[in-house]
Amino acid sequence: MHRQTLEIINNLSNEDLYRKCLTPANSEISTWKWLRAMIEHEIHHREEIYIYLNLPDVKTPQIYGLSAEEVWGVSVQL
Repeated sequence: MHRQTLEIINNLSNEDLYRKCLTPANSEISTWKWLRAMIEHEIHHREEIYIYLNLPDVKTPQIYGLSAEEVWGVSVQL
């Protein structure tokens, strides 16, 4: 799915990105704004999963390196 998505996005021209599209709610929006909204939506759900996993003290893997607490710990030592 990731490769298919990249292929679709990579084939969009600047004109395609500024062209209006319809959301599932039949609202008109620029394609580039719709793509951005999809990313924001994915981030929202990822954060929900992290919150639910933290409730029972399940350690979640880091996506981009250090956690906020680990960054704080390293910066305090300097």
